[in-house]
Amino acid sequence: MDLTLLAGLRQTMYEAAKDGAFALAYSGGLDSRFLAHAAKLSGLKPLLLHVTGPHVPPEETRFARTWAEKNALPFREVPVNPLNLPPVAAGSRERCYACKKELFTRLLAESSLPLCDGTNASDASAYRPGIRAVRELGVISPLALAGLGKKEIHFLAEQTGMEQPMQKARPCLLTRLPYGATPTEAILAAVAAGEEAARAALARHNMENVDLRLRLVAPDRVELHLIASDMEIMSVPFREKLVQCVHAAMPGYPRPVLSAQESLSGFFDRT
Repeated sequence: MDLTLLAGLRQTMYEAAKDGAFALAYSGGLDSRFLAHAAKLSGLKPLLLHVTGPHVPPEETRFARTWAEKNALPFREVPVNPLNLPPVAAGSRERCYACKKELFTRLLAESSLPLCDGTNASDASAYRPGIRAVRELGVISPLALAGLGKKEIHFLAEQTGMEQPMQKARPCLLTRLPYGATPTEAILAAVAAGEEAARAALARHNMENVDLRLRLVAPDRVELHLIASDMEIMSVPFREKLVQCVHAAMPGYPRPVLSAQESLSGFFDRT
């Protein structure tokens, strides 16, 4: 791979922009952050629109805001609560589609600029019902149009000096609940607090690169999912301490059970 991969992305961004500017659905995750970074390098002016709501962890919003400010990029928070949407309230398999449809409809109303998002070429290989909503609304996906997948984005982010080029994915908190479960603000806040506590504990032991998901797999069962190879390098006392930190951050919920996984993505789509 080399930096000529940026040429195709620049072209798609220039074609999407209106007078050198476009709005960007910006979560603060790797893909939307890289798109903002690449746009700035290309002399374009992205307006970063960040959705907030009970489905978005507060630490994600803090990171998104801080990075935008550090890079002198215009940043606007757009509050949206998708929990009352019928497919979301019912925990339907269409919850992601309904949620994305609502969020992107709101983002389109925030600005007269063309709206882009961070969908990339790798997303086509996974179950992503939200992408259907994005396409139906005419949102532009420059990374996907340029044929850039996760591997290329990590490479280009690192080579062009973007902070945290190996950033892990942070899916919506709704994905921590099984299909059929009704999400509430209290449940999602507890999950967000538990995950934040787990990451803080890992950071204190120089394990910032360890990824995780905290899931309510049943009303009476909370599982902390880790990649099997990461879990193997942890001592038994540290595993116990990790569970204790998460449990303390989630008063009133069952004690989490550690669970080794081959992959952290799409857990409920595999069951």
